[in-house]
Amino acid sequence: MHSFGYRANALLTLGVTVLALMCAMASLSDNINVPSPSANVQVLNVNWFQKQSNGNDEVSLTLNVSADLRSMFTWNTKQVFVFLAAEYETTKNSLNQVSLWDGIIPSKEHAKFSIHTTNKYRFTDQGSNLRGKEFNLTLHWHVMPKTGKMFADKIVMTGYRMPEEYR
Repeated sequence: MHSFGYRANALLTLGVTVLALMCAMASLSDNINVPSPSANVQVLNVNWFQKQSNGNDEVSLTLNVSADLRSMFTWNTKQVFVFLAAEYETTKNSLNQVSLWDGIIPSKEHAKFSIHTTNKYRFTDQGSNLRGKEFNLTLHWHVMPKTGKMFADKIVMTGYRMPEEYR
């Protein structure tokens, strides 16, 4: 007859093995889901565009952000972190990214949204590089699963331009 310690060890090993297999199956099942999110961002107003005393450009925008991210939610999705970034090129840097807004979507019921907001974070460029500059607004997201690896992607929206003069 086996001792209590031996039986407890066997039971614990079986439980951990079954749990590991279930986590692996959950993670693999996410590869079947092919999300098809949609997003639209409108710049409704440039509230102000100024040169700071240190020589940097700063902008305040009024934005209308609408997105449908429901296709990213599966039974293994814990939450989705989403953020909107302005991306542009300068002579010094091939890619400048400035985060304008972010949020956490806790469930599929909250994944279709439309918000009217000003940029949550300061849109500042180190230098006087923003006047007349073309920029993209990019909606990034990170899908955080209950188990398995995190998935990230983005939608790039082009065709935005800064004013030629400070306001």
